[in-house]
Parts: sequence; C-alpha cells; structure tokens
Amino acid sequence: MTTAEKLSQLRKRLELSQEPAGEQGIAKRARKGLPSARDRINMLLDKGTFVEMGALCKQPGDPDALYGDGVVTGHGRVDGRPVAVFSHDQTVFGGTVGEMFGRKVKALYDWAATIGCPVVGINDSGGARVQDAVTSLAWYANLGRAQEPMSGFAPMVSVILGKCAGGAVYAPICADIVVATEESYMFLTGPEVIKTVTGEDVSVDELGGALNQAVVGNIDHVAKDEPALFRWVRDYLSYLPSTCNELPPVVNPGLEPYITTSDLELDSIIPDSDNMSYDMYEVLLRLFDDGDFLEFQGQAALNIITGFARVDGRPVGVVASQPMVLSGAIDARSCDKAAKFIRICDAYEIPLVFVVDTPGILPGVAEEKAGVIKRGGRFIYSYVEATVPKLTVVVRKSYGGAYAVMGSKQLGADMNFAWPTARIAVMGAEGAIGIMGRKQIEAAGENGPAVRKALIDWYNANIATPWTAAERGYIDAVIEPSTTRLEIRHALNMLRDKKVARLPKKHTLIVL
Repeated sequence: MTTAEKLSQLRKRLELSQEPAGEQGIAKRARKGLPSARDRINMLLDKGTFVEMGALCKQPGDPDALYGDGVVTGHGRVDGRPVAVFSHDQTVFGGTVGEMFGRKVKALYDWAATIGCPVVGINDSGGARVQDAVTSLAWYANLGRAQEPMSGFAPMVSVILGKCAGGAVYAPICADIVVATEESYMFLTGPEVIKTVTGEDVSVDELGGALNQAVVGNIDHVAKDEPALFRWVRDYLSYLPSTCNELPPVVNPGLEPYITTSDLELDSIIPDSDNMSYDMYEVLLRLFDDGDFLEFQGQAALNIITGFARVDGRPVGVVASQPMVLSGAIDARSCDKAAKFIRICDAYEIPLVFVVDTPGILPGVAEEKAGVIKRGGRFIYSYVEATVPKLTVVVRKSYGGAYAVMGSKQLGADMNFAWPTARIAVMGAEGAIGIMGRKQIEAAGENGPAVRKALIDWYNANIATPWTAAERGYIDAVIEPSTTRLEIRHALNMLRDKKVARLPKKHTLIVL
C-alpha cells in the first residue's frame, strides 16, 4: 500500500469517526434538535482550540462497534487556559458507558491530573450499557476512582443535558459542581421503573427536572439553553485557577481607587425601619469590581446568596444574607448551599467575603426534622476549616446563632466590619423584650403597649448596636457604608499572603 493510499485510508476513518452512526445518527439528532457532541465542545472552548484524543477508539472484537464508543474526548482552551473535556455522543449506543468509553474518559482524567487543568464533562447519557453487563459497571467504578485525585486539585464541572439516569448522575455529582439546561433531567431511576417497583406515579419533570433538582441542591446552576450554559461555565472557570497550586487569574486591577457616586449610594441603602426589606443584590452591585457577580446555586435557598465577584481584579467568594426572602434567616438548605460554596472557594484559594443581615436561624418543626442542627454544623465547620482570607461586613441584623455562623470573628474571620446600621445581639428587640420586660409590661396594665414600645426603643438604642461589639473587639471597625468597597480592597491586599499551619492528620471529620 502506498503512502497516498494510507493517507486516504486515514482520512476515511477520521471522517467516519466524526459521525460514527452515519446518516441515521444525524437524522436522530435533527429530530430532537440537538447539537453534536463536538458542537457542544466547541460552544465551550475557545474557537479552533479543540484537539481530539481517541477518535479512532472502538470496542475490539465487535463487528458492530462504532468509533468513539459513545464519547468524544480531548482538550482545548478557555480564555487561553488549558481545559480537558469529554462529551457524550447520544447517537452511539445512547451515550452509554462501555469499556472503550470508560478507558477514554479515565485516560482524560489522568492526563488532566498530569498537566494540571480543569475537566469539563458534558453528560447526555442513558447510563450503564446494559449489553456490556458488569464491564460497564466496572468502568463506572474506575471513573469514580479517577475523579477522587482531581477533587480539590483542579476544577471539575459536570454539564447535564438531555436525560441522564443511573450511573450517568452518580459520576457527575462527584464533580465540584453540576450545571444543566432547563430542559434537562437527572434521576437514578426513571418514572417507569419507579411505578413498576413502588407503585408511585410521578412525572419525569417532577422526578428529575433540572429546576426541581436545583431547588434541592443537586444542580448548582440552571441556564435557559446550551449556549447560555456554556457561557456560564466559561465565566465560572474565569474565577478559578487551573489547579490549587496556582492563583486565580487577575482581571483589570486598580479600578476606581476612590469613593464613587455608586459608593455613596450605600449610605442610604438600608431602610430606617428594621422591618423593611431591601434587595441585597443592590448592595453587592456596589461592593465589587464593575458590579460583576456570578451567582452560584441561584435557584436554591434564596434566603442566602452565594457567588463570585472580583476585588481589585482578584476573585472573591461572596456569601450574603437576602432580607427579601425569609428576612434573611438561615435554614437547613441555605446551610448546605453556603457550606459547599465555602469549600470550593477554600480549595482554590479564593478569599471569602460575608455580607450579613440575618435575624437568626429559622425556627420550626420542619427545620428540626430537616436536620438543621447537623447541616448548620456543616456550615460552621466548613467556615472554620477554610484557611483563605475571610472578611465580614455586618450591614444590619446579626442575631443569635446566625451571628456566629455568618463569619464572626470568633469563628475565624480575619477582619470584621460593621455599618452604623448594624444590630448585633442575641435576638431582635421584640423577642428580647418579650422575655426581659414581660413583668414590666404586665404590671403597666393598659399602658402595656406604650411600655413595650419604650423598652423596644431602649433595647435598639443601647443593646442591639455595633458599639458594644466594637468596644469588646468583636468588630474591628465600624465604617461608613460608602467606604466599604475600599475597606474590603485594603483588607484583602493586607491578607494576600496569609498562611495557616495545621496539625498533622489524615483528614478532618466534617459533619455529614
């Protein structure tokens, strides 16, 4: 065979590998209105940077085997930085996992660990390949082992598209984050199996719809469509380093080094009445570079806000109360949301900024049954364990146990600021006076309401203030709201080289 013939043979094989299922596969995608596995990769990566690995892999000894074995693997760049990526091919065995599929993805994880770069998995799979029996299950287990060394070393993102079931959700959930489109689904067992086994009748949307899964915390971001989702993933990666041994990228440092008109608006943003709400996003918009904020788990536990911003060009993780939802009270789900976010930030050396306005831990039987004690403990433990720079700004209420968990100095915050509008106490005035002033109010008879109001006013003026906390050193400074952006910048610059020595041990026992 001549060299020209060998080149011709190569080109034919590579051409076939691009559409292993042929015209039938193309038609299947067209009916569903889906992009190809490679189209999805190209939506993620910088244009023209994708380099495929394993295009000619297929199951040996099987005359019906197709190139790729249901997955496209390779690497490229996002904002010029290397990223490893795999994408399930729904047209080949439904994107299910077979031996060569498993080998390709395992090799990609190993390559990413060697190079030191993130892994993005684009999942659109029916799960285990039934006809491969235990072989498929074995490779799922191998992929689980491949993910563990990467966890906390380099970012891992799971993208859920289509309907992912069984092992096709266990592997993604072990990544750092899981993201999906609104039209995507994830569940262990589908509605048909559930009805057969348990008799329960449930719709596919109720069971595994992306928005429903986001509410319970299994999905960290839901986008309208695939282009929007891949833009979000690109933005997410821009806030993270390639590995834990590097620092995140710096973008446009030195912006607005003086107090601006936007800063001055903070001086009047908190309502005079404690019972009036305001939108915490309006505060966050004015605290960080260019008002940029990439929200994390924005569809879950809306009483707490988590997301990424930049200070002086450097990424920070933000955890903030949202007074417009449950008055900013902390519940079980918000504890899980905050704990996960804190651990991601700490793993990749991203400082934490807490912005606090919370009346406390949400009371109630439902919360106790939901495990708020353990989940609150997990929140506390995650914060204590984090060694990155940690700042807290109390803008209004900081009561009870929520004072402690929301970045208190005693829990390990490096710098704590408060606005003059801050109220720091065991509980709010109404509850406190109900306990402390009960006898006085009862003794006042008809004047009881007036006495109660006077006691509440006294409590707010003398007890629930930032001054007591500042006098005792629990707050480092009471600051004008308009100076907050610059105070955060100065503090983080000072803390940039912070190091924490740990006692030698295998690992901590986080509350689970």
